[in-house]
Amino acid sequence: MISIVIAEDQRMLLGALGALLDLEEDLEVIGQASNGEEAWKLVQTLKPDICLMDIEMPIKTGLDVAEAIHKAKISSKVVILTTFARVGYFERAVKAGVMGYLLKDSSSDDLADSIRNIMKGKREFAPELVFGVLKEDNPLTEREREVLKLIADGMTTKEVSGALYLSAGTVRNYMSEILNKLEVKNRIEAITRAKERGWII
Repeated sequence: MISIVIAEDQRMLLGALGALLDLEEDLEVIGQASNGEEAWKLVQTLKPDICLMDIEMPIKTGLDVAEAIHKAKISSKVVILTTFARVGYFERAVKAGVMGYLLKDSSSDDLADSIRNIMKGKREFAPELVFGVLKEDNPLTEREREVLKLIADGMTTKEVSGALYLSAGTVRNYMSEILNKLEVKNRIEAITRAKERGWII
């Protein structure tokens, strides 16, 4: 029996997914979470075979949880269910050892088959998602992403310089470079564009 924890912040979808997967003879949903924090606690406690997660959830994202599972060397295999083909998301998912990256509009039969394949050691990535990723490379360096992420979180230039041990002038230079690369006029547009493309989360 393959044990599964599902994490999804849309409660109706969470319930429907759980019910559909429970209909499969070899699958058992042993836990459900409506945010990433709950999912992380369930994975630590229940050690499921599969953790099926949305990306965009409150408190912790699905990718945050995937990275925590990877870092803690917990054997649960992570499957991301998403609506978005975003470059940054896919890059992070692969780095975090995610075994499945699938679309939410797949049928429950396809999802169940993917879960079985993943349990056999195969990786299951939706072609549409992978193709979307290949089309557009992230132009920002890791440091530029870091700076933009902190600004997106509401930090001032001074706070960012303190957090990253950089001078305020260096932070301003990074921001200027980010605006040029993303071809935008201001910070708000930069944050919006980077989030739309999954370059920051």
